[in-house]
Amino acid sequence: MPAPKATTLLDRTFDEGLALTQEVRNYIAYHEQADRREFDLSRCLVVGYQHTRISARLIQVMTWLLAMKALLSGEISPEQFTAPQYSLTDSEECSSDKGEDDPDMPVALRDLLLRSHALYSRILRLDAMVREKLAAGEVPNFAMLSGPAIIPLE
Repeated sequence: MPAPKATTLLDRTFDEGLALTQEVRNYIAYHEQADRREFDLSRCLVVGYQHTRISARLIQVMTWLLAMKALLSGEISPEQFTAPQYSLTDSEECSSDKGEDDPDMPVALRDLLLRSHALYSRILRLDAMVREKLAAGEVPNFAMLSGPAIIPLE
C-alpha cells in the first residue's frame, strides 16, 4: 500500500522543496560538465553563479521549513524560531529574478531559477506573516499549515 500523500500546506511545500533540491543536485551533478564544454569561461562563471544562487535559496527554504516543522511539533519554541538562524535573508542574490529570462542560459537552468525563486518568494512572504504574528504575541493560524496542532505562546 502506498504511503499517504502529504495533505497540509507545510507538508506539500516541504515535499516541493525537497524534490526541487534533489532536481537541482542532479542538474548540477550531470549538466555542469556539459555546460563547461559548451560555454566559454565567462559564461561558465555566470552559470556557476546561478547554481550558487539556486542552492542558497533552497538551503534557506529547507532550513525554514524544517524549523517550522520543529515549531509546530513543539521541538523548538516561538522564541527559538524567531532567532536569526531560522530567518531568510532577503538578499539581492536570492530575491532577484535575474537569469530567469536570459536566452544564453540553459533552458533547464532557467526553469530551476524560476521555480526556486517562486518557492523562495512564497516562503519569504509566509515567514514575514508568521514572524509578525509571533512578535504581536499572537498564535499564527497554524491550522492552515499542520492541521489542529497549535503551539500556545507563553
